Amino acid sequence: MPVPITRYQVPGQYRWASLAALGLTSLSVWLALVWPLCWIPAGLFLASAIVVLYLATRPPVEIYDSHVKVGRTAIPWKQIRRLDRSANVPLMVQLTLSDKSKVLVVYPGDPNSSSGLLRSLRRHAREALIDGVPYRQFWGEAASAAAARKQLTGPRYPLMLPEDEAEVERLFQRLKSVGHLDQRTFPEDK
Repeated sequence: MPVPITRYQVPGQYRWASLAALGLTSLSVWLALVWPLCWIPAGLFLASAIVVLYLATRPPVEIYDSHVKVGRTAIPWKQIRRLDRSANVPLMVQLTLSDKSKVLVVYPGDPNSSSGLLRSLRRHAREALIDGVPYRQFWGEAASAAAARKQLTGPRYPLMLPEDEAEVERLFQRLKSVGHLDQRTFPEDK
C-alpha cells in the first residue's frame, strides 16, 4: 500500500468553532423568545455555524506520486486536465478531469499549508492547464528554452547598405582574379 507524500487535514479548531457558533445560535434563539430583535443574531450565528461546520467536515487531501486522494476518491494525475484556483482562504481548487467531470477541492487550512497544497497540486498535474496556462509555460520551462535559443543566435544588424555590399563583393572578386586592386601597372607585371 503506497504511503502519501503529504497529507493535508482540516484543523480541529473548525469543529470547536462550529460548536461555539451552534451554542451562540441556541442562546440567541432563547433570548429571541423574550426580545424579538435577537432573531437577527440567531440567524447570523446559524449561518456561520453551517459554513464552519461545512468546512470542518471537509475530507483530508493526500498527495501521492501517482494520484491525489480527496477523502476516499483517488484521482490519477494523468486524468487532471485543468486546475483552477477559486479562492485562497479557504483554498478552493476546481479540478477538471479527462471525462469533463469537475471536482471541487476545499481545504480550510492556514495560508502556509494551503499554499503548500496548491503548489503540490500544480507540480504533480503535469498534463493540466494551470489557471488556463500550460504546465511547462506556467513553471517557466518553455520560456527558458526560448530564451536559450535567443541567446545562441543574436540579432543580425546590417553593417552596410546593399550598394556598398555589392561594391565590396565586386572588389573581392577582382582581388581573387587579378591578385591586386590597383589599376596601375607595375614593371613586375610585364
